[in-house]
Amino acid sequence: MKKTELAAIVYERLKKVHPDAHCELNHSNPYELLLATILSAQCTDVRVNMVTPALFKKYPTPQKLARAELEDVEEVIKSINFFRNKSKSLIGCAQMLMNKHQGEIPRSVEALSELPGVGRKTANVVLGNAFNINTGIVVDTHVKRTAHLLGLTKQTDPVKVEIDLMKLFPNEQWTDLSHLLIFLGRRTCIARRPQCDLCNLKDVCAAKDKFLKAPKKVPRDTKLKVVGKASARK
Repeated sequence: MKKTELAAIVYERLKKVHPDAHCELNHSNPYELLLATILSAQCTDVRVNMVTPALFKKYPTPQKLARAELEDVEEVIKSINFFRNKSKSLIGCAQMLMNKHQGEIPRSVEALSELPGVGRKTANVVLGNAFNINTGIVVDTHVKRTAHLLGLTKQTDPVKVEIDLMKLFPNEQWTDLSHLLIFLGRRTCIARRPQCDLCNLKDVCAAKDKFLKAPKKVPRDTKLKVVGKASARK
């Protein structure tokens, strides 16, 4: 099967199973999504969603965050991994938004990537989910792992994985694809215990022979031999 054919099957089937696939970082506007995505680096969405309500309430605009004291931001997000560095990034990001973009969230990868704490992945998240601009494919650990297992790429570097996926899927599917593969990775193709029997992609998955091995058959006379030995002891 050609990879383009596999890609079409993967998207169609995952769309049927997860029609509600979406960004699981809670937010109500582009500014909030930007902050949440910065916090999500090496941290779970669940943990981020636990601290962002207080963060958004205290600093509802870039103007307020730009004037914030570092210690105050640290106190709000202290349960997040690397909270000290991320606090600096949040304030620096807000200051640059005010000084260079009049408090507005820019709409290009280049401009977003200039902001403290923002890289290509974060930029793709914000553009795709806040503005419906498909500039790339978000490749997190779930996307990288599931794409590799399915046979959509042989690369392990996130940038190279993204390039491979962008070649296989049409532009309008890029943001949606990330959500679909993330849902697959979190709900079915779980890293330590993949539930292959429940996956509707198991027949086309490149890793099916690894995870769907037939159980070893137990010889019929095994039980009889054990019983026989036990009887002999009596």
